[in-house]
Amino acid sequence: MPEEPRRPKAAAGRLALALEALGRSPDEAGSEELSTQVRQLALGQRRLRRLLDAVVAMSEDMDLPAVLRHIVEAATDLVGARYGALGVLGSDGEFVDLITVGVDEERMLAESGLPQGHGLLVGLLADLKPMRVADVCADPRSVGFPAGHPMMTTLLGVPLMVRGRAYGNLYLADKDDGAFTDDDEAILTALASVASVSIENTRLYEDLRQAAMHFQVRMLPELPDLSPLAVEVRYEPASELPRLGGDWYDALTLPDGAVCLVVGDVTGHAVAVAPVMGQIRNMLRALAYDHGGPPSLVVSKLDRALTMFTEPPTATLVLARVERTGGEYVLRWSNAGHPPPLLVEADGTARFLAPARHGLPVGVEPSFGRDDAEHRLPAGSTLLLFTDGLVERRGQDIDATLAELADQAARLAGVPLGRLCAELVTGRGQLFDDDVTLLALRLPGEDPVRTSGRATGP
Repeated sequence: MPEEPRRPKAAAGRLALALEALGRSPDEAGSEELSTQVRQLALGQRRLRRLLDAVVAMSEDMDLPAVLRHIVEAATDLVGARYGALGVLGSDGEFVDLITVGVDEERMLAESGLPQGHGLLVGLLADLKPMRVADVCADPRSVGFPAGHPMMTTLLGVPLMVRGRAYGNLYLADKDDGAFTDDDEAILTALASVASVSIENTRLYEDLRQAAMHFQVRMLPELPDLSPLAVEVRYEPASELPRLGGDWYDALTLPDGAVCLVVGDVTGHAVAVAPVMGQIRNMLRALAYDHGGPPSLVVSKLDRALTMFTEPPTATLVLARVERTGGEYVLRWSNAGHPPPLLVEADGTARFLAPARHGLPVGVEPSFGRDDAEHRLPAGSTLLLFTDGLVERRGQDIDATLAELADQAARLAGVPLGRLCAELVTGRGQLFDDDVTLLALRLPGEDPVRTSGRATGP
């Protein structure tokens, strides 16, 4: 039988000749190939670690813009691209945001705006699959670059998808060392998945937050006309979680002409708290309107009424009565374990009105005695009743936050009542650990008859 061709030996001979021509031995060539493989493995491990670090960092951040920027930065770094961008779609399918790396984002958006409904990026969303382009300008789907947009050659893009729904796209341009690879596409697809889930979770969170807030607000009353007194209210849910809280407020004119105000907070945060809050508010309103009497008596009656519950709920509250006596307004109130009222006079003087005794929350001990406190309200002054969510902060002393509130209210003494409430609740851009209610009552200015002999300024 004829011998089989000795192909391996022949191939080895040719390799040896080639290496000899290059001045390298087979051992040297093998060592170099092994070194190359080691470098590639190390690079792959570095990219994997960088990818995992990016995913972990993004999972710990609740700020969506920061998460999306982190994703674009991680993608450009991992793949080695000069440019990166992430476009976010709104509910109508149009781009509502664009986060970029490698370009002057502010200038580009000012000159060219958000991506429009044509070109390569729209094709990416239409196909809903990864796209690699070797020459952007030569691609038939390209419509050129808008003003302010840098010229780009190579492109790698992937859609942002969750359960078949498109949330935008993530794309890179101009890789540093040549064409985009399958590994690059895999990395970008993984990061796009994180971005998609982050966007979807943020929108679901906001929908739930709005639904909870709408439900809560629907259970609270509309403020009546208390002329000549002015009244405003501001309610804000907790910032971190769309929790149903127990905050409530009420204001009404009593049969004897006095004005009744109340701000309270039922203990707890759960779906069951909101209905209990509604029951307590209605019970207190009926007791104040039908039976009357000083605030301490009304609160004591509420204490006894809460015993009808198998497990009586607890709540803190301030119940106040404002009446005109002898040409001036007088405040009488009873405090059941609640933050004290804040009085801001027209000249900017601000102080908390402390009762003789700080009472227990209602629902704790029905036999507990209640006290009344009394204070004259100067003309033009503003009375603020609020829940503890306005002043309680994790890691901060309550006395310090109360003092901060008083200082800010004093600086806003002369502004319209609605603006004052908005500034005190949301104007500082702070996050709230609990829901917040602020009820403000402003007295009319001094009687012109009493001030006719005084200078009123220019």
